[in-house]
Amino acid sequence: MKQRLDNIYRPLDERKKDFKEVERNLTADEIAEQSSRCTECGIPFCHGSGCPLENVIPEMNAAVLAGNYREAWNILSTTSNFPEFTARICPALCEGSCTAGVDGSPVMVRQLEKVIVEKAFEEGYITPFFPDRLSGKNVAVVGSGPAGLAVADELMRQGHHITVFEKNAAPGGLLRYGIPDFKLEKWVIDRRINLMKESGVKFECNTQVGLDVAIEYLYKRFDAVVIAIGTPQARDISVPGRELSNIHFALDFLGGQNRVNAGELNTPPVSVKGKRVVVIGGGDTGSDCVGTSLRQDAKSVLQLEIMPKPPQERSSSTPWPEWPYQLRTSSSQLEGGKRRWNIQTKSFKGKDGKLAALETVQVKWEFSPTGIPLKFKEIPGTEETIPADMVFLALGFTGVATPEALGLNIGARGTLEAEHKNGIFVVGDCAKGASLVVRAIAHSREIAKEINNYLLR
Repeated sequence: MKQRLDNIYRPLDERKKDFKEVERNLTADEIAEQSSRCTECGIPFCHGSGCPLENVIPEMNAAVLAGNYREAWNILSTTSNFPEFTARICPALCEGSCTAGVDGSPVMVRQLEKVIVEKAFEEGYITPFFPDRLSGKNVAVVGSGPAGLAVADELMRQGHHITVFEKNAAPGGLLRYGIPDFKLEKWVIDRRINLMKESGVKFECNTQVGLDVAIEYLYKRFDAVVIAIGTPQARDISVPGRELSNIHFALDFLGGQNRVNAGELNTPPVSVKGKRVVVIGGGDTGSDCVGTSLRQDAKSVLQLEIMPKPPQERSSSTPWPEWPYQLRTSSSQLEGGKRRWNIQTKSFKGKDGKLAALETVQVKWEFSPTGIPLKFKEIPGTEETIPADMVFLALGFTGVATPEALGLNIGARGTLEAEHKNGIFVVGDCAKGASLVVRAIAHSREIAKEINNYLLR
């Protein structure tokens, strides 16, 4: 069987010097070889068990292999609103359930999706959409992240008039202000936003609902109001010394650099040039902090994770076709810095109000019979002082910050509650909890059907 490509990045010394996308373009021969791997599948689980959007992956890749990119785009665009986003930032859940991954390595579904969508733009297959009939109904969408954009796109295609309200200077939400440019360059977002504008979607930026515009006004002015504000409330750490300066939430750091790249700011609000950086949290956001710190020329970068180091191969706790629990190394982690697992932060130490070090201890995990980490305990005698000039907290997100400004109740998981029968709908992370971009889009497509039925009732 043909092998999966390992070399998918631009040269290391080149990409570390800029904020352009780290992945290189595949050659024609590589595209043909990788798409052909999909045809060797027996029974495809990728689009059913894996992909939240239920992309029809085998047929899509077969069209690529045949060189029929229009057909490939027709298949992909039936289920996916923004494949140019997911092709760059999705962890590719479909690959976790890929049949080729049972005994070998999964098909490069995400990279092939990028080939399809970029070819579609290049060839002019993607154009503004004008519905055959307008409904006369007006819908307000609060928030322009992936969920807000997806629900706006779906409802626009049903003939409704859509106005998207965004508190920041430009649309995109987490796509624009949270994900580094080296994973998703912002011209990709602008290209899609311009298409939506040409299709009739209106964007009101620098407008915070609940502050600049009362939510009650939207309820009266529009036939339906869709809340898509994500879960921006970052998880904090409650240990002695947390009040010291130079301890920041990850998105404050990442968003600041993105604003500099976009020309919104002249200098980053948080700079790590020449500093010893510690990132607490081993997930994607933590990895993004590593890559951004390296590009800002940090003196050193250390990423700490309280969880145990995952196994090199798929754990027995996540048998195929489940998403595999196993070690993953991002492009940023390949670029430099160090990673450590089983480390708990006990306190921050400082001098004159400024951070100077972390006090940590190693922990030992207890596992289930199948290999699932259950609980941990500290290991006496493993206490350690780690010098640090800057700490970034990348511990995930807990929910919505100010639900009262929207006149909605907040649930147990920090999500918003809305009665759809009153024309108020909640989509994406603020409805389901912090998750992936692809799941936010999938949920928006689902809720858009309910909104359309409500408007046409």
